[in-house]
Amino acid sequence: MAKKILMIEDDTTLANNLSAVIRQGGFEVFVSNDGETGFRQAQEKRPDLILMDLVLPKKHGFKIMEDLQKSPELATIPVIVLTNLETPHDVERALSLGAKAYLVKANYSLNEILKKVKEVSDGTN
Repeated sequence: MAKKILMIEDDTTLANNLSAVIRQGGFEVFVSNDGETGFRQAQEKRPDLILMDLVLPKKHGFKIMEDLQKSPELATIPVIVLTNLETPHDVERALSLGAKAYLVKANYSLNEILKKVKEVSDGTN
């Protein structure tokens, strides 16, 4: 059975392109375009991994991560942050909230992101 990935990304072009690559990598992908819907999907779908932006409409990524940590059922879901925010403060905050990886969008190709998704989902990151 394919592992389930929840992608929370408001850039629809990136979400469509990246979800296609991740599906080709053997994963089932659910996409949400805002933070509120993304958190609700995390509760409903119980994904094996969450790949998310930080700057999102309706609910910021840091707030989603805080809410995930408060829920015993969701706190163990690995999170990869994929964002344009690259200040050391943002990286440190995401990692302190449990992110397994922090990727700056401009620095990674779609295939490199897929590789990181595989590593984190396999527990080899």
